Amino acid sequence: MKAVSALVAVIVLFAIAYMVGPSAKFVFGVAVPYAAMAVFLGGIIYRVAFKWGKAPVPFAIATTCGQQKSLPWIKHASLENPSTTGGVILRMAFEVLTFRSLFRNTRVAVKDGPRVTYDGEWVLWAAAMLFHWSFLVIVLRHMRFFTEPVPFFVPLLQAVDGFFEIGIPALYLTGVGLLLAASVLFLRRMLDAQVRYISLMADYFPLFLVMGIAITGILMRHFMKTDIVSVKEMATGLATFKPVVPDGVGPIFFAHMFLVCVLLAYFPFSKLTHMAGVFMSPTRNLRCNSREVRHINPWNHPVRVHTYAEYEDEFRDKMIACGLPVDKKETEEPKKAKAGEKKVDD
Repeated sequence: MKAVSALVAVIVLFAIAYMVGPSAKFVFGVAVPYAAMAVFLGGIIYRVAFKWGKAPVPFAIATTCGQQKSLPWIKHASLENPSTTGGVILRMAFEVLTFRSLFRNTRVAVKDGPRVTYDGEWVLWAAAMLFHWSFLVIVLRHMRFFTEPVPFFVPLLQAVDGFFEIGIPALYLTGVGLLLAASVLFLRRMLDAQVRYISLMADYFPLFLVMGIAITGILMRHFMKTDIVSVKEMATGLATFKPVVPDGVGPIFFAHMFLVCVLLAYFPFSKLTHMAGVFMSPTRNLRCNSREVRHINPWNHPVRVHTYAEYEDEFRDKMIACGLPVDKKETEEPKKAKAGEKKVDD
């Protein structure tokens, strides 16, 4: 039901924009994009700068799987357990660009024997890589609509993306790759009982949104033609704050852009903000130098503590009465005996 509810929500959003968009051009072509971008930027700034940025991180709590730098004759895992800023930057680059921790992720399973095995999540890693890199290339390719002159790397990306020259216009591999990767991630949530159990509607909704964006983009490029000149004019007007909605923009474009705007507005309030959160994660962006530097919590305020000795002084009789061992009883009894011996001598 969670997946069905998310799918129905995306279909309703598509239907609203497809049917109402052409008759409310200013709303769907100007107001909605500006509002979505404002929510996106404001939400990201608030969540990163005001929530995560103000979270105190007094200690080095980086997660590692290698030997920390210590004695000279012990081999140091400089990439797994970096002790320098350069090493942290390198590890972060591998994490962001290749999803290194996800590649090394394993799943525990009990097989015949019984014996415990650890299997790699290769399918998840490959689908995540295809999803994120395809999304990035698509975003960069779309810069040709918002910029004039077009950046030099955009035509190069288009040429590589349409290298196989399938169809006219050429089919972009990243469009198919994005749809395929999103489908694999969705099927994984549906077919894996453990993942399906912990999945929420908030996990399915962005997947269906991305699928809808990819499908409408492919439809608009190959089946339901849209005037590219009008789209360029409209996008350039939005980017230069001189909005205009030409007549050549069709309903499929309004549906496509509306789904993109919904994704933008939804982004800061969802798990999708891991895109920015990975750079703020203390388990990734801190140096592992706890053996070289003593980290003292600067937020520690003086706190009155109740030591065990004070606790025993307060509850010694009750502890002895109920048979609990006490530390001071053994040291005080000899003192009492010595005191008694002294009195006898006197």
